[in-house]
Amino acid sequence: MSNGTAEKKDPYLRVLVTGGAGFLGSHLCRRLVAQGHEVVCLDNFFTSQKTNVADLIGKPNFELIRHDVTTPFFIECDQIYNMACPASPVHYQYNPVKTMKTSVLGAMNMLGLAKRVKARLLQASTSEVYGDPEVSPQPEEYWGKVNCNGVRSCYDEGKRAAETLCFDYHRQNGVDIRVARIFNTYGPGMHPYDGRVVSNFIMQAINGEDITVYGEGKQTRSFCFVDDLVDGLMKLMNQTSTIGPVNIGNPGEFTIKQLAELAIKHTGSSSKIVHLPLPGDDPQQRKPDITKAREILGWEPKIKLEDGLPKAVAYFSSLDLSRFRKPTKHTAHLNTDAQAADASRASKA
Repeated sequence: MSNGTAEKKDPYLRVLVTGGAGFLGSHLCRRLVAQGHEVVCLDNFFTSQKTNVADLIGKPNFELIRHDVTTPFFIECDQIYNMACPASPVHYQYNPVKTMKTSVLGAMNMLGLAKRVKARLLQASTSEVYGDPEVSPQPEEYWGKVNCNGVRSCYDEGKRAAETLCFDYHRQNGVDIRVARIFNTYGPGMHPYDGRVVSNFIMQAINGEDITVYGEGKQTRSFCFVDDLVDGLMKLMNQTSTIGPVNIGNPGEFTIKQLAELAIKHTGSSSKIVHLPLPGDDPQQRKPDITKAREILGWEPKIKLEDGLPKAVAYFSSLDLSRFRKPTKHTAHLNTDAQAADASRASKA
């Protein structure tokens, strides 16, 4: 049972969702629209596309606006879900400076908006703030083991800075914030070429390709089905007992090799597992401590990986892949030392 205090507010709110046409943002918009709220979806379509919210376009309580959160945006609203940021290595490492700007400038602009119109803001943070943890499961009190100049740092450090901004705006200006640390999430709506491990393995298995496991595949991840994740975000937003941070994720822990085996099982594929060198700064363990989510929000995930994975397989199997762009060349699977050596050689040429 939840110990949190639910809001007593007008039943219908004006809600701004940045990154609203992305994987998580589109599911969140869909839920909010279904509840009758007036939803404004903001997106620059860098890693997303309009088709993600095509079913919402034309509804009287939904508005889609192309805008980049690195520049200010002005609107009257009651709540802001700041979801905007590339969230997979192939996207956030394509333009690391842009990624950092999205996290930092985007948070500043949305916090400034929340301050002006007295809106509540939920910041979509990430489990990556814990870095390569020495503590498992990771509680919110753990400060992490992080690298501030590695190939993944544009995302990890950008999200850490965004959290700092949230708490400073709260302390200095009284901005009403909520901070969610989101762990690995999967489900329908994912981009087939986003480079995340679930989409990679399922697409490779569907196509009968070798499944590429980095390292020995002993590193672990926890996978939360998107419907559960959206439940957690909304419960965090609509209570008054905590501002966070609160871990939102599934504490079920699986090795990457186990996930590859499940992808083969649920697709009926003949794919073989092959091993490649481990990328730079790849965390060896991810498992959320969701004690706070259970006790304060009354939330915990309901959908097990064995039950959610077939839904993801069915979604990927149904896609017309000609409607999706493959990612531009990137450095997501280079390790930090190798990339630094390449940069040094280039500067001396």
